[in-house]
Amino acid sequence: MSPNFLPCERDQQLLMPTDLREWLPADHLAWFVLDTVAELDLEPFFRAYRADGWGRAAHDPEMMVALSLYAYATGERSARRIERRCQEDVAYRVITANRVPDHSTIARFRSRHAELLAELFGQILGLCARAGLVSVGTIALDGTRILANAADSANRSYRQLATEILEEAARVDAEEDERFGDRRGDELPAELADPTTRRQRLREAKRQLDEEHAAKQAEMAAWERAKAEYTARTGLKQKGAPTKPRPIQPKERQRINLTDPDSRPVKTRRGFIQGYTAQAVTTEEQVIVAAEVITGGNERGRLRPMAEAAERELENAGVEERPGVALADAGYWNGAQIAELERTGTTVLVPPDADTRRAPSKIRRGGGYQRMRERLARPEAAALYRRRQQMIEPVFAQIKNNLRAGRFSRRGLASCRAEWRLTAATHNLLKLYRSGLAAAGA
Repeated sequence: MSPNFLPCERDQQLLMPTDLREWLPADHLAWFVLDTVAELDLEPFFRAYRADGWGRAAHDPEMMVALSLYAYATGERSARRIERRCQEDVAYRVITANRVPDHSTIARFRSRHAELLAELFGQILGLCARAGLVSVGTIALDGTRILANAADSANRSYRQLATEILEEAARVDAEEDERFGDRRGDELPAELADPTTRRQRLREAKRQLDEEHAAKQAEMAAWERAKAEYTARTGLKQKGAPTKPRPIQPKERQRINLTDPDSRPVKTRRGFIQGYTAQAVTTEEQVIVAAEVITGGNERGRLRPMAEAAERELENAGVEERPGVALADAGYWNGAQIAELERTGTTVLVPPDADTRRAPSKIRRGGGYQRMRERLARPEAAALYRRRQQMIEPVFAQIKNNLRAGRFSRRGLASCRAEWRLTAATHNLLKLYRSGLAAAGA
């Protein structure tokens, strides 16, 4: 008597069900993404296409939006891998209705509609609010370092840029002499006619360094004027004077990345990486209510802008409640911005000292510092501040590890900001999906 096995006949016709609704269980994430996208306002996507029917047929924007969201939710960012998934993965085939957009189409759609995809963050936040997932009595602010799509070996100093520009010019001159001799060519060489040549990138990077140096000089001059005005008005030199900006480095020591000029070396616990600082504001339910990206790692001036961004996003999402308490780590300490936020009725808890092991002589003194230390020493405030870590740190861990978003795939501050907001929207979408599963299980 032979063993009893289920048949496995791959040459049998109609082995799979013909109805796509039978391919996945009803509670699968793919169906939830499709239902969610059907609730979103996608009119701006459709306006980007011709309405007269002329031209080659394009993939349905609603399907492409659903594909982008589902791919981000499952940790896929490579257009080529997404194309392969559309061929091999049943859930992706349900999303695309058995269409297989090629990787170039996927990449072009995400690039063409980057800002519109980023704006889905607000709509999905509104869905979370209507589902009761957004309570903003307490919010937490923090930032995390995200790798740029650039290598730190592509960094160049101002002096190196100037040297490479001269070397590039000498090389071009030598090639022209070899090609034309004493004659004059009728046309420009291809490397000079092409606007994307290395030579022009070098000149553009040098121009950006010049602009940054001039901006820092203007900032320092403004601080000197403000300090002089304060001393003339009050007779005091230090206490209450405006915060001094960071010292200006000599122009020759400034560095810029040729691959992604907006990225910077930023410090992490494991050393420096070439990247950006992605910032978020979250609620106690770990829902992201604001998402931004900054160049560099200095967050000292970002407390008020991030709190105001959270208020705008919540207002656009239909949430009338204003944050009552804002929690942030010591990197956000800014006395002036804390005072401004508290005048609007928001209680701010930010440790004034990043390193509590400092010697007493190294601890910053003054009215604002001391008042914050006294506030955080109260048991109720200390217990409230301890919630900050569980409100926002798991969000970054989930995004980097589960969604595999530890590196930006695009270049430039604007593109990375759009990518981060789409990632934050995907995170909120998953929170909404899992809350529904929890409710169904209850």
